[in-house]
Amino acid sequence: MPEGHSVHRLARQFQDVFGGRPLDVSSPQGRFAAGAELLTGHIMVDAAAHGKQLFLRFDHQLFLHVHLGLYGAWSFGGDSSFTGASSIGAPRRIGERESGSAADDGEYSGPPAPVGAVRVRLVSDHGWADLRGATTCAAITSAEAAAVLDRLGPDPLHNRPGDRDEFIRRLRRRKTAVALLMMDQSVLAGVGNIYRAEVLFRQAVDPWTPGSSIDVETAGRLWDDTVDTMSDGVRDGRIVTTPSTLWTGGGAAAPDADAHFVYKRDGMPCRACGTLVGMTEIGARKLYWCPGCQI
Repeated sequence: MPEGHSVHRLARQFQDVFGGRPLDVSSPQGRFAAGAELLTGHIMVDAAAHGKQLFLRFDHQLFLHVHLGLYGAWSFGGDSSFTGASSIGAPRRIGERESGSAADDGEYSGPPAPVGAVRVRLVSDHGWADLRGATTCAAITSAEAAAVLDRLGPDPLHNRPGDRDEFIRRLRRRKTAVALLMMDQSVLAGVGNIYRAEVLFRQAVDPWTPGSSIDVETAGRLWDDTVDTMSDGVRDGRIVTTPSTLWTGGGAAAPDADAHFVYKRDGMPCRACGTLVGMTEIGARKLYWCPGCQI
C-alpha cells in the first residue's frame, strides 16, 4: 500500500487545489452516498495526513477519512490552474512514483463521466478528484478522527517535539522483531515495506532483533533515518534511499534499478558488501535484507 510520504503528498495536493473551496461531493458507485450527503456543499478547510491516514476537514467539523489500503487510488483533473499529479496510489511502480499532471491542457469543460467503481468524487469550480478501491472511506466527526489518531504511533513526517522519544519508548517496550515493529502503525505511523527494509539496512540492524534489545542510540538512529528518507520521498514523489554515487546513466535522478539498497533485490549482490541480498516472509510480508551487513 502507499507509504506515508505519498499520503502526505496527497494532503498537500488537496490543500493546494481544494483548500478554502466549496465542494460537490458525490458517490457515483453508491457505496458512499450517505457520507457524500453529509459533506456536499461544504467548504474543505484543510487536508492533513498522519501516517497512512488522510483527513479532509470541512467547515462544519466533519472529516472525510480515507485509508487507501492495497488497492486505493486518487485520480485528479482540472483546468490549467489545477496543479499536481493526475494519480496517486495503486497501481504503483517501484518507489511509488506518481503519474503525470492533473491539468487539462485543452479547454476544461468539467469532470469526465466516472470510470469504474468511483467511491467518492469531489468537484470544485476548477477541478475534480475521484477515489477508487480504498480500504476506508468515511465521513466522521472530530471525536472519531481523534480516536483514529490515538491508535497511531508518531509520524516521522511531523517529527514533533517528543515524537522521537515516544517512538524509542514504543519500540523498546516490545519483544517483537524490529522488522515487524517498524511496520506496526501503533509504533511508527507511515512506514511500509520499502522504508522498513531500507532503513534497517542503512542502519545495519538485524531485522529479527527484538525491540526490547535495541539500545536507545540505535532506536534513535532508526527514527532519524526514517525522518530523513521519508522527507526525501515527500520532496521527490518517490522513494530513493541510495546516494547518487550508486546511480548509473549519469542522470540527475536515480533509475528505478538503482533506487534502493535491498528492496526487491533478493539474489543480487549487496551494494555494500557483495553478499547476496536475502528475502523471507515475516508477518505475511516480504522482508529484504543483507545477511552480510545486518548481523
